[in-house]
Amino acid sequence: MSVTLLAGSATASVAVAVENPATAPAATVAATAPVENLIVGYKSSATEASSNTAAADDAAAKGKKAGKKAKFDRRLGTGAALVNLGGTVAPAEAADVMAQFRADPDVAYVEPDTRAYATAVTPNDTEYAKQWDLFEPTAGMNVPAAWDKTTGSGVTVAVIDTGYVAHSDLAANTVAGYDFISSATYARDGGGRDSNPADEGDWNATDGECGVNSKASNSSWHGTHVAGTIAASTNNSKGVAGIAYGAKVQHVRVLGKCGGSTSDIVDAITWASGGSVAGVPANATPAKVINMSLGGPGACGTSYQNAINAAVARGTTVVVAAGNSNSDAAGFSPASCNNVINVAASNRAGDRSYYSNYGAIIDIAAPGGETRRATDTPGTVTTPENAILSTLNAGTTTPGAEIYKPYQGTSMAAPHVAGLAALMKSANSALTPAQIETAIKNNARPLAGTCTGGCGAGLADATAAVAAVTSTPPAGKYFENTADVAIGDNTTVESPIAVSGVTGNAPATLKVGVNIVHTYIGDLKVDLIAPDGSVYTVHNRSGSSTDNINQVYTVNASSEVANGTWKLRVNDNAGGDTGRIDSWNLTF
Repeated sequence: MSVTLLAGSATASVAVAVENPATAPAATVAATAPVENLIVGYKSSATEASSNTAAADDAAAKGKKAGKKAKFDRRLGTGAALVNLGGTVAPAEAADVMAQFRADPDVAYVEPDTRAYATAVTPNDTEYAKQWDLFEPTAGMNVPAAWDKTTGSGVTVAVIDTGYVAHSDLAANTVAGYDFISSATYARDGGGRDSNPADEGDWNATDGECGVNSKASNSSWHGTHVAGTIAASTNNSKGVAGIAYGAKVQHVRVLGKCGGSTSDIVDAITWASGGSVAGVPANATPAKVINMSLGGPGACGTSYQNAINAAVARGTTVVVAAGNSNSDAAGFSPASCNNVINVAASNRAGDRSYYSNYGAIIDIAAPGGETRRATDTPGTVTTPENAILSTLNAGTTTPGAEIYKPYQGTSMAAPHVAGLAALMKSANSALTPAQIETAIKNNARPLAGTCTGGCGAGLADATAAVAAVTSTPPAGKYFENTADVAIGDNTTVESPIAVSGVTGNAPATLKVGVNIVHTYIGDLKVDLIAPDGSVYTVHNRSGSSTDNINQVYTVNASSEVANGTWKLRVNDNAGGDTGRIDSWNLTF
């Protein structure tokens, strides 16, 4: 099977202030910071520690000695007194007042009431302002605040694609890859497989050159565009910012002239994830995330599925593009494979991009952009600013000068999620691919617009997903089932979780996390079934035509023995809409 890239038409381009303990040394005032208030902590034996009147009198007296108007403002939650200096004053003037407090043996500490700021500094990359997909509140992926916790360091992301055309905004974040195109004709590099994944161009000179209905086209430099979204160098005063800019990109070339073959792609998946491929040296830097912005018609074949299963078993998260045919993604591969994160594309307004595939098999949506509106003439470029800007090359066939250019496509959506997966793996190296997928979906937010046909759990949210895997895990024991269970029309299905090692009964606040992908949740009745068969209904045909259930329910299961097999039972009560149990969990 021949596989093609999945990009559409192209266009030109808190910190928290911490109060010092009583035994800490006195705080100093930053030389350039104006001061408006002081925080004064009195020793517990002092009258001022409990009496606001005494504290007010003390502040006024000490201010007078320093030649300033100092006034008690209020009591903080810690018991300290907030003292107002009558407006902002120079640091030296504030220091005079603070000296009066420090000289008092009843004062435990005094410090300026300084300001704190969000530490997610806006990157200084020159084109960053055009990257709406990273930061705009309507339809961006909420990336900047995630950088407070992680930038992806220590993680390699394999881009299985057209290879790499040299770009100075990617060079520092690129590690050695491989060229898996076995045909010299399609590779255009004079030979078969080799250790150089350079993109030699994927242009077609004439219509029909690559089969019936194929069209002449210029080189896409597709793999380089995808890689820039994932890990372009950031804060280097040029170009664009990458989502996981601390990660490394590994280019694994499988697409050349007329696309790529399943056999080459299967070997690329195996090698990229650390598996062995005959005749190919071992991968020195195996990838913990694979991005495949490619696909073709047809259901997932055994070759693809076996390679993906093995990669996931090695601990590699596999992200794939849903496809650009405005059709059910179940009819495309590798989008229809199991054990992948299948990504649909959304636009700047928060709707499903008009070209994006959809359906119950979609896991998540991410920004893919639109270079034209759905009602505009096909082939035109009317809204380049609404596409995804990334690294590219100006050559029409063979490589030319490096540039930046916006593309649209599920090819552009998938690397957003691959970059997010890298951030999460970097922040918590113990995460499995299943846990990464679950966290991305459980922490998605609803699309601002609409998604006819189904866009999975919603729009990926980088900050929420990273926070979920770096915060303290839920108290108690956690059990999860991530196996997909199809929900057909007018059917009842169940998904089990075997619980063991929990003493006594379940709690009165048993947490039941439910992630169901379905295009009409008003059809569904969802029950938790205890080991003894008792039924606890958590969702009963509410929500009307809303897509998907992604919620944590609290169930009083205190009468139930905890250990045993619990089940999530889903009953579809109408025709016309189907879906799946994507995952569910129990926290005792």
